[in-house]
Amino acid sequence: MSVFTSPHFDNHENVVFCHDEASGLKAIIAIHNTNLGGALGGCRMWDYATEEEAITDALRLARGMTYKNALAGLPWGGGKSVIIGDARKDKTPEMFEAMGRFVDRLNGTYRIAEDVGTSPEDMGYIAKHTDHVLGTVERAGDPSPGTAYGVFKGIQATVLERLGKNNLDNVKVAVQGLGHVGYDVARQLKEAGASLCVTDIHDDSIRKAQAELGATAVNPDAIYDQDVDVYVPCALGATLNDDTISRLKAKVVAGAANNQLAEERHGAMLVEKDILYAPDYVINAGGVIYLYHQLEGSSRDTAMEHVGRIGDTLREIYAKARATNTQPFEAADRLAEEKFMKAA
Repeated sequence: MSVFTSPHFDNHENVVFCHDEASGLKAIIAIHNTNLGGALGGCRMWDYATEEEAITDALRLARGMTYKNALAGLPWGGGKSVIIGDARKDKTPEMFEAMGRFVDRLNGTYRIAEDVGTSPEDMGYIAKHTDHVLGTVERAGDPSPGTAYGVFKGIQATVLERLGKNNLDNVKVAVQGLGHVGYDVARQLKEAGASLCVTDIHDDSIRKAQAELGATAVNPDAIYDQDVDVYVPCALGATLNDDTISRLKAKVVAGAANNQLAEERHGAMLVEKDILYAPDYVINAGGVIYLYHQLEGSSRDTAMEHVGRIGDTLREIYAKARATNTQPFEAADRLAEEKFMKAA
């Protein structure tokens, strides 16, 4: 697959292919835009079926980080990295040490943190070879509580906008993906009075949600068919596509996954179905906000207060979309571009 002719190439500044024979590392680092500062973005480890899938994911995720960091008001550009492999079977300390050496060669144009399939402990191995890392146990730790809280506040704001409810009592929610973020979102929704339907590719995560949250479980593909008010995608991206959108009964889509729209046109399809979509890079920005405040030495309360303003940002976006007769994701893009393009 060619990078420059990929439909997901958006004038990315740098794309690095990383291979370390000794550890078996195969990774891609994509840097989209550094107008606001050195790029920040997590490191995802996933068992991609093809190299093309990995390249596509890296390009899309890096672009999303540019927009996310800009709208979150952070002094960082956008980048992302992906490691090809099964995080439950293939992960080794040597692999992440090798990743650290590759990151260090970029001289601060990319700062790495954890993401799907990686952990603060993994970032600790990276930190042995570079200072351009966040999210280690010693440096800020796990940002997933920030991400989850931001998603929860975003769901509240979007439910108010679309359903006119200022609480989540008896709101029916389908949560797709029960990792660190997805499970925490589900927990907060349950505590707020919502009724939960969940799915995950790992049976142990489903059993935990059933036992602790009283959730109803369905097979992964059946999550789109549930008669719910809110669909909360917290797994991988591109779950909003030609097949799934036609099956959704929810009136709100608001979740933690990156790049939820398989293609931009799927945003228009949601509008046609009268489904309100919370732009993913807005609602899931809590993790990077949390990392920023930890780096600055702020208190957890200060960090979470900033994260909580994600709901306010979404309300601003919905208002702008109404005023300009555009879709929310288009309004969000324009607001973000105003920030990072002016900094060029």
